[in-house]
Amino acid sequence: MKLLVDEVAVTLDSTPVLRGVSVEVEPGAIVGLVGPNGSGKSTLLRAVYRSLRPGQGAVRLGGTDVWAMSARESALRTAAVLQDNTIPAGMTVAEVVELGRTPHSRAPYSRVPHKDGGREPVEEAMRRTGTLALAGRPFGALSGGERQRVLLAKALAQSPLLLVLDEPTNHLDIRARFELLELVRELGVTTLAVLHDLDLAVRSCDSLVVLHEGRVAAAGHPLEALTPGVLSGVFGVVGEVAAHPDGIVRVTYAARPLAATALVPS
Repeated sequence: MKLLVDEVAVTLDSTPVLRGVSVEVEPGAIVGLVGPNGSGKSTLLRAVYRSLRPGQGAVRLGGTDVWAMSARESALRTAAVLQDNTIPAGMTVAEVVELGRTPHSRAPYSRVPHKDGGREPVEEAMRRTGTLALAGRPFGALSGGERQRVLLAKALAQSPLLLVLDEPTNHLDIRARFELLELVRELGVTTLAVLHDLDLAVRSCDSLVVLHEGRVAAAGHPLEALTPGVLSGVFGVVGEVAAHPDGIVRVTYAARPLAATALVPS
């Protein structure tokens, strides 16, 4: 399902945080939101998953304004994996994943059939994320990578049309980061993700939206969005993005910081 963010503006405590931001995510695509701290990335996600109402503009999912939906209708369509997920102490992995079925029914989760008549959605979500073997373990006893997979399983148990991720690879080791983003790619769900690591973003996303001071500084394919000018002007580093012979898009940074190179008068 297509996501359209149309000229969204948000002001918090009299301070403009988003200034006319527009983003499109085509069905099944992964779009990465990147930018320096304080550029408005997480605020934009909050507007998308209906946690923060924009002062101006609209967020449309499948052509419908998300704020014209009820909270339950929105939850049936959009699942979010956030940095500040608070899971009650003592819950097992299976119980955490079952929370994803809350928008669908008030009946016991095990009695809720998959909407397509297939495998029970909690079990299916755990199978797809490789967490079935963890079902009986306490969530609090898991490693960082395992927790992220379980939270992704919880989101998938909602059977969402849109997946919203806020720095899903934060605090994960290198292998876990690659595995998680490869899993998101395999899911085929329309995804909008905030990513801190630019190299992971260019490898994993179909396109990027670069936010800077609440505005879209650049957007498009990673090779088009992260130009040397954007890297220096927005992120304050010297570097370039290029597709290598193995087909992987990578970011290469200069050995010296921007202040010691690009800012020297010519």
